[in-house]
Amino acid sequence: MNKNYKYLIWAGTATLVMLTVFLIALTKQVKNTATTTNTISFSGEGKVFAVPDIAAIIFSILTEASTSKVAQDQNSEKSKQIVDFLKKQSIEDKDIKTTGYNIYPQYSYPRPVPLGAESVTSPDYYPGSPKITGYQVNQSFEVKVRDLEKVSTLLDGLVSAGANQVNNLGFKVDNEEELKEQARELAIKDAKEKADTLKKQLGIRLGKIVNYNEGGYYPVYFKTESADYGMGGVGGGGPSVPTGENEIVVSVTITYQIK
Repeated sequence: MNKNYKYLIWAGTATLVMLTVFLIALTKQVKNTATTTNTISFSGEGKVFAVPDIAAIIFSILTEASTSKVAQDQNSEKSKQIVDFLKKQSIEDKDIKTTGYNIYPQYSYPRPVPLGAESVTSPDYYPGSPKITGYQVNQSFEVKVRDLEKVSTLLDGLVSAGANQVNNLGFKVDNEEELKEQARELAIKDAKEKADTLKKQLGIRLGKIVNYNEGGYYPVYFKTESADYGMGGVGGGGPSVPTGENEIVVSVTITYQIK
């Protein structure tokens, strides 16, 4: 009887502990739910405008030859000429980057013979296996230009130095993170001003901030259309390349607890 009594006491104590833990967890869940349910959100937007101080030129060298080695050797020679030209224009090594290097086989395909043709033994009879006739090397570069007055000269000189295609040109602000911070401050200020105004109109009291989200639009690095100047060079001293202004926009959403 004494042993059964001790067992009942132990079982009751264990049950009481489990119930206590359950009630604490339930209370915490209800509290958290109330905190996140009784909320209101306000959005804000901040814009900053800046004149770009860096240009980026993306261009390519295309080289074709009968063998892969010859194509690569010729491409390397053109690449060296272009890098030498850029260095003469005071472009530093850190601002010259290869962004892609690809080797593609070039094929010739047999011509189909019309249905019912008798010369089915012709080497051009279709179907047949395509033949490799050569190789093409495609090397792409990205060059940062910190002196914007040289952009036009560089565009003209790159093609003369061996670039087959000038694929894209764009402008950006070097210290973009600082501008994003300015735009963020403006967005947060805008959201808080809306909160102060609307809480009076709605007749509510705001508690602590329980959530924060941020998005925004940052200027696309390459803003101009693709420019293919072909094999003959730009000519005429290079094109006109106005930089314009870049717009950095940050949008935020601030969520407050309603007291």
